[in-house]
Amino acid sequence: MTPSNDHPTRLLLVTGRLAEPALEATIAELRGDGRFEFQVAVLPISVAALMTPRWIASKLQIPADIDRIILPGHCRGDLSPLTEKTAIPIEIGPEDLRDLPRFLGGSLSRVTGYGAFDIEILAEINHAPRRSLASILEEARRHATDGADLIDLGCDPDGPWLGVGDAVRALRDEGLRVSIDSFDHREVELAVRAGAELVLSVNASNREPSVDWGVEVVAIPDEPGTLVGLDRTVEFLERGGVAHRLDPILEPIGFGFARSLDRYQETRRRYPNASMMMGVGNLTELTEVDSAGVNFVLVGFCQELAIRSVLTTSVINWARSSVREIDLARRSTHLAVTTRTLPKHIDSRLVMLRDSKVSEFSPEALAEIQSRIKDPNWRIYAEGGRLHAFNATTWVSDVDPFVMFEGMSIDDPGHAFYLGYEMAKAKTAATLGKTYRQDRALEWGFLTEPEISRHDRNRDASRRGSTPTADQEGSSQ
Repeated sequence: MTPSNDHPTRLLLVTGRLAEPALEATIAELRGDGRFEFQVAVLPISVAALMTPRWIASKLQIPADIDRIILPGHCRGDLSPLTEKTAIPIEIGPEDLRDLPRFLGGSLSRVTGYGAFDIEILAEINHAPRRSLASILEEARRHATDGADLIDLGCDPDGPWLGVGDAVRALRDEGLRVSIDSFDHREVELAVRAGAELVLSVNASNREPSVDWGVEVVAIPDEPGTLVGLDRTVEFLERGGVAHRLDPILEPIGFGFARSLDRYQETRRRYPNASMMMGVGNLTELTEVDSAGVNFVLVGFCQELAIRSVLTTSVINWARSSVREIDLARRSTHLAVTTRTLPKHIDSRLVMLRDSKVSEFSPEALAEIQSRIKDPNWRIYAEGGRLHAFNATTWVSDVDPFVMFEGMSIDDPGHAFYLGYEMAKAKTAATLGKTYRQDRALEWGFLTEPEISRHDRNRDASRRGSTPTADQEGSSQ
């Protein structure tokens, strides 16, 4: 049956007894979507991964008025026993129930309006005068791909950098917008003439030439840790007709961080309609912690205070992906603030170290899986903080993969390599609290790298006419 425009798509989701609660919980989150109606067929088997299309065909009763049938993601084999039974489209769903929303809608978020943003990202290229033009362009392209709206050329205090005009023109030729970060008016003039549209920063020390630049500037206080002089600079810029945004300067933890947040709020009270900017590098670069959470909180602060531009750096390794992190954060926080929706279950790509949800098999499910195995190939699991490996005759379990390996009697080097690789992933998952599934990549949020499974390597090898190696013969779950 083909769905019409008059009703949502009616889905029949097939599962086993153990996965039913998790599937129902996932469906509950999807029910407000409006595009789908759900029915669940719980078949008489504990572990859905053990189903085959032929077995499903013998057990499944298909209700009336169903538009699509979705089978468990681990279901393997020829679908013809099912397609001979019904003309309703049949699909293999995702192996992980957490991926069901994406599988159904092709969208990372089910919340209407997700993806919009009103915060501009400035990505700074640090010490630009010391860099070759090729490396500046390479980094700028990477930042633009990650979501940067402007490329900020960070200059050194021993200027002027006479090549700044060439760098700005090269970036403009790439279709990129450019800002210049310098207190040297000679550098600024060269950059502005070449196409830079924003100058960071001005205060009493360098504001006079700004009336001739013809571009927007960032106004900052005269004295670090205070708002001294900011009002006078704003008055000067307004008299001269110079467009400007305000940055009270974020301070590092231990050097006035809390007070600096208060200065942003005070500036917003004084200038309720002014454009504002926050440079977040003083926190992300100078705090030894993964930057994603720090960036998210700071962007949330900016969103609530209507600070519409954020300057970031990505120099130190723990902050190397800051541009991408801020791009994702500005979308989630925009939705949270504009719709009063908690920034939760919107977009999980900033959950990297651990998983949003951990999907585990119970001891009973593992025992049932092992009882049905008829071959010597090893299945690997990471459940309850321990590693498990079993085949038709043997089950080993420990927190130490080396101890397990001793009990597995693996002689083939290729097979040992494959199992060692999988054991390393499983141990990582058990340590961090992540979901591990054999032959699948661990989830690292937006940093996840796709992994070619053993099944696909085996299939590709067969198509090329070569024999799969031993490390390709481990059985998927």
